[in-house]
Amino acid sequence: MKRFVVALFCACATVGAGATAIPATGSVQVLFTPWDDAEGAIVRTLGEARHSVHVQAYLLTSRSIARALLQARQRGVRVEVLADREMLQKGDNSQLPALAAEGIPVWLETRYAAAHNKVILIDAGEAQGIVITGSYNFTWSAQARNAENLLILSGNPALTRRYLDNWKRHRDEAEKYQGAGNER
Repeated sequence: MKRFVVALFCACATVGAGATAIPATGSVQVLFTPWDDAEGAIVRTLGEARHSVHVQAYLLTSRSIARALLQARQRGVRVEVLADREMLQKGDNSQLPALAAEGIPVWLETRYAAAHNKVILIDAGEAQGIVITGSYNFTWSAQARNAENLLILSGNPALTRRYLDNWKRHRDEAEKYQGAGNER
C-alpha cells in the first residue's frame, strides 16, 4: 500500500460559505477496490486504536470490520457507532445488532433521506488521530464486487477534530438503538 506525506498549507481561513480550509499535514493512504485490500487496511488500522473509535456508517455488514471493532472494545478502546436506520431495517446482514449486544453504543440517524457517511475516526482527540473515509461502505461487496475508494488520513489533528465535531452533531440528532425489532 502506498503512503503519501502531504505538506501543503492554505493561506486562507475559509473557503465558500461555512467551509473551513484545513492545512494539509500528515500522511494519506489511498486504496481502490477491488484491487486493493481496503477491508484489510481498515481492520489493521482499527488494531492500532488506543483510546477511541467513532464510526459513521451507511451500511456495516462486514464481519471482519465488526470483529475488529469488538476487539478494540475488548482492549479498552471506547467504540461508538452511528448508522442509517433505514439500511438497518432493510438489511438482513447488518452487524449493528451484534455490536449493540456486546455493549457498543449504537445510534440510528433518522433525520436524513440517507445518512450516507462512511467514516471511521480513530483516536480523534490525539495528535496522530486517523480519519478513514471515502465511498467505501463497510461491506463485503465494497471490497469484492464494487469499484470504491478509501482514504486513510493520519497526523492532522485539525482534520480529525472537524470530523469528530461533525460526528457528535449527528449523534446528538440520532436515536439510541435499543436492540433488534425496536429501532425507534
